Amino acid sequence: MIVGIPKEIFSDEARVAVIPSGVADLVKKGFDVVVQAGAGDRSHIGDDEFRAAGASLAADAKSLYEQADLVLKVRVPTEDVENGYHEADLIREGASLICMMDAYYSLDVVQKLAARKVRSFALEFIPRITRAQSMDVLSSMAAISGYRGVLAGAMSLPQYFPMLMTAAGTITPAKVFIIGAGVAGLMAISTARRLGAVVEAYDTRSAAREQVESLGAKFVEFDLPAQDDKATGGYAKAQSEEFYRRQREQMAQKVAQSNLIVTTALIPGREAPKLITADMLHLMKKGSVIVDLAAERGGNVEGTVRNEKVYKDGVTIIGYCDHPSRVPVHASQLYSKNITTFLYNMSKDGELELNLEDEIVSSTMLTADGDVVHAALKERLQPQEAGN
Repeated sequence: MIVGIPKEIFSDEARVAVIPSGVADLVKKGFDVVVQAGAGDRSHIGDDEFRAAGASLAADAKSLYEQADLVLKVRVPTEDVENGYHEADLIREGASLICMMDAYYSLDVVQKLAARKVRSFALEFIPRITRAQSMDVLSSMAAISGYRGVLAGAMSLPQYFPMLMTAAGTITPAKVFIIGAGVAGLMAISTARRLGAVVEAYDTRSAAREQVESLGAKFVEFDLPAQDDKATGGYAKAQSEEFYRRQREQMAQKVAQSNLIVTTALIPGREAPKLITADMLHLMKKGSVIVDLAAERGGNVEGTVRNEKVYKDGVTIIGYCDHPSRVPVHASQLYSKNITTFLYNMSKDGELELNLEDEIVSSTMLTADGDVVHAALKERLQPQEAGN
């Protein structure tokens, strides 16, 4: 099979799907690899490095897609307005695609791929099981977001992070509050601690306490009605509106005490829950900062603007959605390992060998043989089809 690695055209995307060491491994495994010229430029990888790893170069996207039996990408196929084409239309009929599809919010692209008889796999649907840990792109990228989120907040905060005792007086440490103790939240905790802040964290999952405390942060508890706090796959579960209302009421005091807040609450396939309201912003100290890592899905903060830094009631709200792309060297390295490991799980001697009884394969396959085959996506498409 010929594996194609295109240059990403998604807005502000700097990663490349596979780095040269990953290309060398693909070649060793029996694949032929074609890389679009300039694909690694924004990850600081030159074309010569891909050539040295065993890849051939395609001059442009159309040339690459014409050759590729299997396309490995970072982002969902996107429209290239400047050049007048959609990436999904360039993928050869009957070819395969592996990338982060953002499938719940890209149903039109999923349908386009199905119509072209493209077999597609969404890496965000990889199950959180032990065998799939090395393929888990969400965890790899969330860790980067947690790290970068704290750094972005620290650079916007008009004060030091650590406690300092100087001849001119003592500087008290910054108070950091992390909402959500998943992968991103835990990395945010450890980064803020390294910078010398006093850190507290909250999560609806009681099981997160041990992890939070192991990193030296204080676990915050609120008096809330008991509910099932864990969804399938280890992700946080959506709660009732009454639960969120009481949560916001009790969170207001903690928010008011904090210099920096990092929010990470996301529910797969749904808009992010609003945890910090405009009224709560009014309680915060002037100069405080919130980094909303859920900005791509609407944000946890009332007032977040996607991909922008805004000022509301004296508080800076950072809604950047491209934290992994801001460290493209290591983000590409981790992503490359994730995507190639996923491929090797369903291939042999340079050819795909799909075992649909494998949970990893069946959970991630979106389209095959001209149809949308993923159960959750089919369910979402039914109301649309009924409306037509």
